[in-house]
Amino acid sequence: MTSYSEFAQALKQRMEDLLRRAQVIEDDLRHPLEADSSEQAIDLADDETLIGVDDVLRAEIGQIRQALGRIDNGTYGVCANCGGRISQELLRARPIATRCIECASAA
Repeated sequence: MTSYSEFAQALKQRMEDLLRRAQVIEDDLRHPLEADSSEQAIDLADDETLIGVDDVLRAEIGQIRQALGRIDNGTYGVCANCGGRISQELLRARPIATRCIECASAA
């Protein structure tokens, strides 16, 4: 069995960074709207963009949690499609990968 401790450490660090960034966005979204209606429109447009960014961050956080779960249960590095090994090179480039390069390129 391969030890994936370096991947686990990198994933945990990435998740901490994403959680901090998401918290900053959520704090910004809690601000009250300006009294001026044109400023409100700008704030609402900005908020909409921030919500989109937050959604992307939260999705990656979920993928990282799933990858950490696979490390814990021994299925990390195993292709979810064919059951083959996911290469170390691919995992270094994309540590949340769930499919080997052959299966990922066929999709």
